Amino acid sequence: MRLGRIASPDGVAFVSIEGDVANGALEARAREIAEHPFGTPTFTGRSWPLADVRLLAPILASKVVCMGKNYAAHAAEMGGVAPEDPVIFLKPNTAIIGPNVPIQLPADAHPVHHEGELAAVIGKPCKDVPASKAAENILGYTIANDVSARDQQKKDGQWMRAKGHDTFCPVGPWIDTDVNPFDLDLRTEVNGELRQHSRTSLMIHDIGAIIEWVSAVMTLLPGDLILTGTPEGVGPIEDGDTVSITVEGIGTLTNPVVRKGKS
Repeated sequence: MRLGRIASPDGVAFVSIEGDVANGALEARAREIAEHPFGTPTFTGRSWPLADVRLLAPILASKVVCMGKNYAAHAAEMGGVAPEDPVIFLKPNTAIIGPNVPIQLPADAHPVHHEGELAAVIGKPCKDVPASKAAENILGYTIANDVSARDQQKKDGQWMRAKGHDTFCPVGPWIDTDVNPFDLDLRTEVNGELRQHSRTSLMIHDIGAIIEWVSAVMTLLPGDLILTGTPEGVGPIEDGDTVSITVEGIGTLTNPVVRKGKS
């Protein structure tokens, strides 16, 4: 099942996205879910052509937990080695935006980089989850962009400001509840130019290990996002660019880029 959030003439709703989503989604429909998408969704009976509604970020997260240096080649390109244990950090939920919403570059941040990632969406409250039970607590998977202001990251010595700006966490276009996350093709393009191309099988710490590590630290709640790390090929994005991240079996997340405060 593909789960999403939409804005329609009737308001905002969770939906199941059904039908062919290729070719501009001309044949797909958004079928309204009553209340929330967790557990076994029930439906209101209303639906809309997907082309007639606007896709929003597919989930409202209480927190966004991110993995740092989870691909060895990315750790190397950043001038370091992959740590033995997972490295985690938080983005505020105010950084989340949906498909086609502009990433706003701060006027004083140079360079700002894209980081295409697979993201897991938590499906129920959980704590101290063993790796073998991780899948039982995951609603599904989506695509995320861990946008990062590199100069601020270097200056501060920690990552909260550099990665926490409003709009620095594009997510979408929907959540796929059936995809197998362990060996998916992931690619990031900027203005049609391929920047990142890897497979999720190259993660140092897999989904189970990530959920075990994170849930040992904090309680995870339904809708929480776990960004699983980015492969090599990160690079700058500038005013006027368009970033598209494609993950096999899920779809493509696209966002334009604008410079904040540009006259």
